[in-house]
Amino acid sequence: MDRLHGGQVPGVLAIDAGNSKTDVALVAADGTVLGAARGGGFQPEAGGADRAIGGLTPLVEAVAAQAGLRPGTPLTTHVSACLANADLPVQEEQLLAAVEARPWGVTSAVANDTFGLLRAGTDGPLGVAVVCGAGINCVGLLPDGRTARFPALGVLTGDWGGGGGLAAEAMWHATRAEDGRGPATALAAAIAAHFGVDSATAVAEAIHLDELAQERLHELVPVLFATAEDGDRTALDLIDRQADEIVRFARTALARLGLLAHPAPVVLGGGVLAARHPLLIDNVTARLAAAAPLAEPRIVVAPPVLGAALLGLDRIGAGPQAQQRLRDAYTPGRPAAA
Repeated sequence: MDRLHGGQVPGVLAIDAGNSKTDVALVAADGTVLGAARGGGFQPEAGGADRAIGGLTPLVEAVAAQAGLRPGTPLTTHVSACLANADLPVQEEQLLAAVEARPWGVTSAVANDTFGLLRAGTDGPLGVAVVCGAGINCVGLLPDGRTARFPALGVLTGDWGGGGGLAAEAMWHATRAEDGRGPATALAAAIAAHFGVDSATAVAEAIHLDELAQERLHELVPVLFATAEDGDRTALDLIDRQADEIVRFARTALARLGLLAHPAPVVLGGGVLAARHPLLIDNVTARLAAAAPLAEPRIVVAPPVLGAALLGLDRIGAGPQAQQRLRDAYTPGRPAAA
């Protein structure tokens, strides 16, 4: 393997850090994956940008070891980091400074993780991406560099849904059904059964008392879909609202970029969408066809770190063969059509 001075491998250190999990990959300039590692969620709001980036060090060391490198000098040409919670310019600046302070790459770039999803689902800088995973967000991009973005700060900025939002809504309806404030829903019994307790209210109490980890609420997303498949009206309404939110994001971004009158990819990803539940996907594609007839929906099921690595290969000038080799390492083919 050809190396630069100091033992560097020409290529990219790709980082995709989401709310629920983080993937790191070391990719050679020819698109060969030299090392890969996975860790937990990335939440710089909890302890600051520098601490969050520092928490990625074991993953970087793991991929370096797989490539036969010892950390201490820049490992590779470029660091391409697509990070959750890099929603505002000041956050991107803080996270970039923290990445540049580490001996990982000669150059570095930080972007919101939704840009990684967009790159994974497209061949160039044109289109819109909606991620619906633990949270929900949307970005759009034109070849001249213009973007469409949203603050993505949750309820404060009008966001609704994602795995965390759907789980919270399922709990809200289930507990209200149990105490009589809301209509009956099979979600109550389904949630109780999933956690092996007597009621959804007991689940809420266990979380409040730290007897059940808050993170386990994400387990309720499959429960919600299963309940909807059985015909529960409340569960079906929640999925319908999620589809509506996804399409509202996509159409707004397309409109901002002047793409409603032109064919343009709309890349869909994140755990909730990548699961490809027909109740959600069929709803999204039908709504999108009505709201933006020329949009081309694509579902990306490959690990999001693929997009971060492709952005990095773009940055170092790697050609189509390198990009295809990288895609082949993560997916058997192109992103699936919705």
